[in-house]
Amino acid sequence: IVFEDEHIIVIDKNAGLLSMASDNEKYLTAYNILSNYVKLQRPANKIFIVHRLDRDTSGLMMFARSEKVQSKLQRDWQNNVTARTYTALVEGEVTEPEGTIKSFIFESKALVMHSSQNPAKGDLAITLFTTLKSNKDYSILSVTLKTGKKNQIRLHMQEMGHSIAGDKKYGATGNPIGRLGLHASVLAFIHPVTGKELRFESKVPAKFRRLV
Repeated sequence: IVFEDEHIIVIDKNAGLLSMASDNEKYLTAYNILSNYVKLQRPANKIFIVHRLDRDTSGLMMFARSEKVQSKLQRDWQNNVTARTYTALVEGEVTEPEGTIKSFIFESKALVMHSSQNPAKGDLAITLFTTLKSNKDYSILSVTLKTGKKNQIRLHMQEMGHSIAGDKKYGATGNPIGRLGLHASVLAFIHPVTGKELRFESKVPAKFRRLV
Protein backbone atom coordinates (compact mmCIF):
# COMPACT_ATOMS: atom_id res chain seq x y z
CA ILE A 1 0.00 0.00 0.00
CA VAL A 2 1.48 3.36 -1.02
CA PHE A 3 -1.52 5.52 -0.12
CA GLU A 4 -4.85 5.12 1.61
CA ASP A 5 -7.63 7.27 3.02
CA GLU A 6 -11.32 6.63 3.65
CA HIS A 7 -12.08 6.78 -0.10
CA ILE A 8 -9.27 5.08 -2.05
CA ILE A 9 -6.26 2.76 -1.73
CA VAL A 10 -3.25 2.87 -4.08
CA ILE A 11 -0.97 -0.18 -4.17
CA ASP A 12 2.27 -1.23 -5.83
CA LYS A 13 1.40 -4.67 -7.21
CA ASN A 14 3.95 -7.43 -7.66
CA ALA A 15 4.29 -9.20 -11.01
CA GLY A 16 2.54 -12.58 -10.91
CA LEU A 17 -0.33 -11.38 -8.72
CA LEU A 18 -3.78 -11.21 -10.31
CA SER A 19 -5.73 -7.97 -9.89
CA MET A 20 -8.92 -9.91 -9.23
CA ALA A 21 -10.21 -13.49 -9.30
CA SER A 22 -10.12 -15.61 -12.46
CA ASP A 23 -11.45 -19.07 -13.29
CA ASN A 24 -8.10 -20.55 -12.21
CA GLU A 25 -7.32 -18.39 -9.17
CA LYS A 26 -9.95 -17.25 -6.71
CA TYR A 27 -7.96 -16.33 -3.61
CA LEU A 28 -4.42 -15.09 -4.23
CA THR A 29 -5.36 -11.75 -5.79
CA ALA A 30 -4.72 -8.08 -5.02
CA TYR A 31 -8.47 -7.64 -4.52
CA ASN A 32 -8.68 -10.45 -1.93
CA ILE A 33 -5.61 -9.31 -0.03
CA LEU A 34 -6.97 -5.76 0.24
CA SER A 35 -10.48 -6.94 1.02
CA ASN A 36 -9.17 -8.92 3.99
CA TYR A 37 -7.08 -5.92 5.05
CA VAL A 38 -10.00 -3.46 5.17
CA LYS A 39 -12.24 -6.00 6.92
CA LEU A 40 -9.69 -6.23 9.73
CA GLN A 41 -10.27 -2.52 10.29
CA ARG A 42 -14.05 -2.96 10.27
CA PRO A 43 -15.88 -6.15 9.21
CA ALA A 44 -18.40 -4.24 7.05
CA ASN A 45 -15.66 -2.57 4.98
CA LYS A 46 -15.40 -3.39 1.27
CA ILE A 47 -13.18 -2.48 -1.65
CA PHE A 48 -14.02 -2.05 -5.33
CA ILE A 49 -11.97 -2.53 -8.50
CA VAL A 50 -11.36 0.68 -10.47
CA HIS A 51 -8.95 -0.59 -13.15
CA ARG A 52 -6.75 -3.65 -13.66
CA LEU A 53 -3.18 -4.58 -14.38
CA ASP A 54 -2.32 -7.80 -16.21
CA ARG A 55 -1.12 -10.58 -13.90
CA ASP A 56 2.50 -10.26 -15.04
CA THR A 57 2.54 -6.45 -15.02
CA SER A 58 3.80 -4.85 -11.82
CA GLY A 59 3.26 -1.36 -10.46
CA LEU A 60 0.71 1.18 -9.34
CA MET A 61 -2.97 0.35 -9.15
CA MET A 62 -5.96 2.01 -7.46
CA PHE A 63 -9.00 0.62 -5.62
CA ALA A 64 -12.08 2.44 -4.31
CA ARG A 65 -13.53 1.97 -0.84
CA SER A 66 -17.15 2.56 -1.87
CA GLU A 67 -19.34 1.96 -4.93
CA LYS A 68 -19.97 5.69 -5.18
CA VAL A 69 -16.24 6.48 -5.45
CA GLN A 70 -15.70 3.55 -7.84
CA SER A 71 -18.46 4.83 -10.11
CA LYS A 72 -17.12 8.39 -10.09
CA LEU A 73 -13.57 7.27 -10.89
CA GLN A 74 -14.65 4.97 -13.71
CA ARG A 75 -17.14 7.43 -15.18
CA ASP A 76 -14.61 10.29 -15.33
CA TRP A 77 -11.50 8.15 -15.87
CA GLN A 78 -10.20 10.02 -18.93
CA ASN A 79 -10.54 13.39 -17.17
CA ASN A 80 -9.60 12.28 -13.65
CA VAL A 81 -6.36 10.50 -14.55
CA THR A 82 -3.75 13.15 -15.33
CA ALA A 83 -0.80 10.78 -15.88
CA ARG A 84 -0.51 7.05 -16.41
CA THR A 85 2.98 6.03 -17.45
CA TYR A 86 4.50 2.59 -17.83
CA THR A 87 8.11 1.49 -18.13
CA ALA A 88 8.55 -1.20 -20.78
CA LEU A 89 11.52 -3.49 -21.34
CA VAL A 90 11.31 -4.42 -25.03
CA GLU A 91 13.26 -6.66 -27.38
CA GLY A 92 15.79 -5.12 -29.76
CA GLU A 93 17.33 -1.67 -30.14
CA VAL A 94 14.78 1.14 -30.45
CA THR A 95 16.53 3.87 -32.44
CA GLU A 96 13.74 6.47 -32.46
CA PRO A 97 14.01 8.85 -29.47
CA GLU A 98 10.20 9.06 -29.27
CA GLY A 99 7.07 8.25 -31.22
CA THR A 100 3.31 7.70 -31.34
CA ILE A 101 1.51 4.49 -32.24
CA LYS A 102 -2.12 4.60 -33.33
CA SER A 103 -4.33 1.68 -34.27
CA PHE A 104 -7.78 0.22 -33.79
CA ILE A 105 -7.97 -2.57 -31.23
CA PHE A 106 -10.58 -5.30 -31.14
CA GLU A 107 -11.17 -8.62 -29.41
CA SER A 108 -11.79 -11.77 -31.45
CA LYS A 109 -14.39 -14.40 -30.62
CA ALA A 110 -11.50 -16.45 -29.21
CA LEU A 111 -10.93 -13.58 -26.71
CA VAL A 112 -7.60 -12.62 -28.29
CA MET A 113 -6.83 -8.93 -28.76
CA HIS A 114 -5.85 -7.68 -32.24
CA SER A 115 -4.62 -4.40 -33.68
CA SER A 116 -5.69 -3.06 -37.08
CA GLN A 117 -5.33 0.10 -39.15
CA ASN A 118 -8.96 -0.28 -40.24
CA PRO A 119 -11.17 2.17 -38.26
CA ALA A 120 -14.20 -0.04 -38.83
CA LYS A 121 -12.61 -2.94 -36.99
CA GLY A 122 -12.17 -1.63 -33.44
CA ASP A 123 -11.64 1.19 -30.96
CA LEU A 124 -8.97 3.84 -31.44
CA ALA A 125 -5.89 3.25 -29.28
CA ILE A 126 -3.04 5.78 -28.94
CA THR A 127 0.28 5.07 -27.24
CA LEU A 128 3.19 7.53 -26.83
CA PHE A 129 6.72 6.31 -26.13
CA THR A 130 10.10 7.81 -25.26
CA THR A 131 13.30 5.77 -25.42
CA LEU A 132 15.18 5.95 -22.11
CA LYS A 133 18.04 3.48 -22.72
CA SER A 134 18.89 0.94 -25.38
CA ASN A 135 21.50 -1.53 -26.56
CA LYS A 136 21.50 -3.98 -29.43
CA ASP A 137 19.48 -6.55 -27.47
CA TYR A 138 16.99 -4.60 -25.35
CA SER A 139 15.55 -1.13 -24.81
CA ILE A 140 13.78 0.57 -21.91
CA LEU A 141 10.89 2.83 -22.92
CA SER A 142 8.67 5.23 -21.04
CA VAL A 143 5.16 4.58 -22.36
CA THR A 144 2.12 6.82 -21.87
CA LEU A 145 -1.42 5.75 -22.65
CA LYS A 146 -3.73 8.24 -24.29
CA THR A 147 -6.42 5.56 -24.35
CA GLY A 148 -6.75 2.57 -22.05
CA LYS A 149 -7.59 -0.47 -24.15
CA LYS A 150 -6.99 -4.06 -23.05
CA ASN A 151 -3.42 -5.23 -23.83
CA GLN A 152 -2.82 -1.92 -25.66
CA ILE A 153 0.87 -1.49 -24.82
CA ARG A 154 1.66 -5.12 -25.51
CA LEU A 155 -0.04 -4.98 -28.93
CA HIS A 156 1.55 -1.66 -29.89
CA MET A 157 5.05 -2.76 -28.92
CA GLN A 158 4.61 -5.85 -31.10
CA GLU A 159 3.32 -3.64 -33.92
CA MET A 160 6.46 -1.46 -33.82
CA GLY A 161 8.63 -4.60 -34.00
CA HIS A 162 9.82 -4.50 -30.39
CA SER A 163 7.69 -6.93 -28.37
CA ILE A 164 7.79 -6.61 -24.59
CA ALA A 165 10.40 -8.95 -23.11
CA GLY A 166 8.80 -12.19 -21.94
CA ASP A 167 5.55 -11.52 -23.83
CA LYS A 168 5.28 -14.68 -25.93
CA LYS A 169 1.58 -14.01 -26.50
CA TYR A 170 2.53 -10.91 -28.48
CA GLY A 171 5.68 -11.94 -30.32
CA ALA A 172 8.53 -12.03 -27.78
CA THR A 173 11.27 -14.53 -28.56
CA GLY A 174 12.70 -14.81 -25.03
CA ASN A 175 12.00 -14.32 -21.33
CA PRO A 176 15.23 -12.89 -19.86
CA ILE A 177 13.79 -11.70 -16.53
CA GLY A 178 11.30 -14.51 -15.88
CA ARG A 179 8.30 -12.20 -16.15
CA LEU A 180 6.65 -9.64 -18.44
CA GLY A 181 8.80 -6.54 -18.91
CA LEU A 182 6.04 -4.06 -18.10
CA HIS A 183 5.74 -1.86 -14.99
CA ALA A 184 3.11 0.79 -14.13
CA SER A 185 5.54 3.44 -12.87
CA VAL A 186 3.46 6.64 -12.62
CA LEU A 187 -0.18 7.16 -11.62
CA ALA A 188 -1.53 10.67 -11.12
CA PHE A 189 -5.19 11.57 -10.72
CA ILE A 190 -7.67 14.04 -9.30
CA HIS A 191 -8.97 12.71 -5.99
CA PRO A 192 -12.68 11.90 -6.53
CA VAL A 193 -13.75 13.50 -3.23
CA THR A 194 -11.20 16.16 -2.25
CA GLY A 195 -10.47 17.36 -5.81
CA LYS A 196 -6.72 17.46 -5.09
CA GLU A 197 -4.26 16.04 -7.61
CA LEU A 198 -2.28 13.07 -6.27
CA ARG A 199 0.81 11.65 -7.97
CA PHE A 200 2.58 8.39 -7.21
CA GLU A 201 5.75 6.92 -8.68
CA SER A 202 7.17 3.41 -8.41
CA LYS A 203 10.83 2.61 -9.12
CA VAL A 204 11.69 0.75 -12.30
CA PRO A 205 12.46 -2.90 -11.36
CA ALA A 206 16.20 -3.60 -11.09
CA LYS A 207 15.80 -6.58 -13.45
CA PHE A 208 14.88 -4.13 -16.26
CA ARG A 209 17.89 -1.91 -15.65
CA ARG A 210 20.39 -4.77 -15.47
CA LEU A 211 19.69 -5.79 -19.08
CA VAL A 212 20.24 -2.34 -20.59
